Amino acid sequence: MNKHLLISVLLAGCASFPVLGQSAIDGFMLSQPDMKGTARFMSMGGAFGALGGDLTTLSQNPAGIGVYRSHEIGFTLNLDVQQSTSDAQGFKTTDRQTKFLLNNIGGVASLKLNSSTFPNFNFGFTYNKASSFNRHYKGAVPVLSNSMSNYVAGMSNSEGLALDQVQGSDAYNPPSGYGAPWLSILGFDGYLITPQGNLDSPHWTGQWGSGTSGAGAFGVEEKGHVDEYNIALGGNIANVVYWGMDFGIIDLDYSLNSVWGEDLRGAYVDDNNQGLARTTAQWNLQNLYSASGNGFNYKLGVIVKPIQELRIGFAFHTPTWYNIDEQYAARINYKYGLDYIRGDNVETNGGVPGSSSYNFRTPWRLIASVAGVIGNKCIISADYEWSSYNQMHFSYSDNDDYYYGDYGYPDYPYYSQTRSSLNPQNDPFYLTNKDIKDYYQTSHTFRLGAEYRVTPHFSVRAGYSFTTSPVKEKVRDNQVDIYTSGTNPSYRFNNTTYYITCGLGYRIKRFYVDLAYVHKHLSSDWHAYTPDTQNPSIPSPQAKLSLNNSQIVLSAGLRF
Repeated sequence: MNKHLLISVLLAGCASFPVLGQSAIDGFMLSQPDMKGTARFMSMGGAFGALGGDLTTLSQNPAGIGVYRSHEIGFTLNLDVQQSTSDAQGFKTTDRQTKFLLNNIGGVASLKLNSSTFPNFNFGFTYNKASSFNRHYKGAVPVLSNSMSNYVAGMSNSEGLALDQVQGSDAYNPPSGYGAPWLSILGFDGYLITPQGNLDSPHWTGQWGSGTSGAGAFGVEEKGHVDEYNIALGGNIANVVYWGMDFGIIDLDYSLNSVWGEDLRGAYVDDNNQGLARTTAQWNLQNLYSASGNGFNYKLGVIVKPIQELRIGFAFHTPTWYNIDEQYAARINYKYGLDYIRGDNVETNGGVPGSSSYNFRTPWRLIASVAGVIGNKCIISADYEWSSYNQMHFSYSDNDDYYYGDYGYPDYPYYSQTRSSLNPQNDPFYLTNKDIKDYYQTSHTFRLGAEYRVTPHFSVRAGYSFTTSPVKEKVRDNQVDIYTSGTNPSYRFNNTTYYITCGLGYRIKRFYVDLAYVHKHLSSDWHAYTPDTQNPSIPSPQAKLSLNNSQIVLSAGLRF
C-alpha cells in the first residue's frame, strides 16, 4: 500500500474510538511546563525571576508582586502556529495546525502603608495557561523489521498467560483473580497473537516470522491544557527586599487520540484453529485516552535589590498535587486474506470505556535569577531552573476502588500495565514509580532576556531559553525496556527544547501594549513500542519528531 495512503486511512479511523493508564510516560506528559504568559515576559525568554512587576511573575517568582507600586489589570492573547515533521528511515511527513489561546488575564492591587520600612502590601489574581497540549503529528515507517503483534506476544509470554485468561466475555474484567493485560486480550481478539502448544501454558506467537515484510504508519493527536489560577500576595521591605507567595489552583484536561497500523505480507495468522496460515494482514490499533482533574501548589519567592543596578531572585515551587480521573478504550480494525476473517473490528471491554482515578505529584522546582539595570535604559536578566522529574509520584485515589483478595490480587476490574504491577505491599503503582526513577532525571533550564528602552515610550526586547532532556541517556539510547500501560505501547521521549524570542513594547501614560514573537523547537523520539534490548539488531519502529511552534503574542493593560 502507498505510504501516504496508509497514513490517510489510519488517521481517518483515528477519530472514531476510544488508552493509556498510569505509566511513567504518562506522568511526564502531565508534568510538562510551557512558556506561556504576557508578551513582555515571553519576548524576554521568560527570564523574569529577578524583575517582577509583570502579571506572569505571579506564577514564576511571586516576589515579583512586591515590586508593584500601583494597581494593574491586563490580558494576553496568543496565536500559535504549529508544524510537526516526522522522519523515519528518511521518509518525512509534515503536519500543521493553528490555535488561538488566551494566555493570561488578571490584576494586581497595591495598598500603600505610608511606612518607609513597609511601603506597600500587594495582592493579585491571575489566570495563566501553564501548558497547552495541542499538537498532532503523523508519519510512516516504510520498512518494518518486526511487528507490534510480536511485541504483544512476547509480553503475553513474559506474563505466562493461559488461553482462558485472554478469551471470554469477562476477560477484560475478571470476576476474581488477576486478569491479563488488556493489550493481550485485545490482541488475541484481533488475531494479532496466537497460542501454540499446551493452552494452559502456551507459547504465544505474533504475525511476524520468516519471510514476512511490510510497512507501518502512525498518527497522534493530543488536546488539552493545564490552566493555573494564581492567588498571590506580597510586599517589600525598605524597597530592598521584595517577597511574595502564591497559591495555585490547577485545572487539567488532556486527551490523546492515536493510531498505529501495519500492512504486512506473509503474515502468520491463526487459520480457524487449524494452525498458522501465511496471508496478507492489514490492521490498525486505535486508542483514545482522556484525563481530567484538579490540583494545587504553592510558590514562595524573594527578590533582593542591594543596589539600583542589581537584582537577585529566588523562587521555590512545590509539586502540583493532582487528583485525576481517566477514561480509556481501544479498537483493532483488521482485514486478513483468509476466508473466515476477511475484515472486522474488535473493541476493548465490549465497547464500554474503562475508568479509574489516581493521585499524582509533579516535580519540585527551584529558580535562581539575576538581573542588571544599566542607566535606566537597558535590562539584562538570566534565570536558572531545576526540575526533579525523577521525583514524580503516583498513588491511590480515595475515589478509586482497589480491593484485594486472599492472594493479594485485585477483585475489582483493574486496568493493568503491560506487565504485572503489584509488589508484595499490594501497591499497583510500585513499578510505575520505579520506572520514573529509571527513565527520568533532573532537568535544567537556562533563560536569558534583554530589554532596551529606545525612547521613554518605546522598548525592544529579545530572549532565549534552553531546557535539557529529562530522559536518561541509556533510555534515549534504547538500552532500557520501556513499559506503558493499557493498550497503547507507543510513547514519545523529549530531547532538548529551546525558545528564541523577540518583541516590542509601548507605554503611554497609564496604558501599555506589548507584542512578542516566540519560536519554540522541541525534538522528540517516537517509538511504536519498546525496543527489544535482548535483540538490538531488530529495532522497534521509530521516528524522529521535530515540533515547531511560531507564536504571535499580544498583551494590553492599564496601570492606575
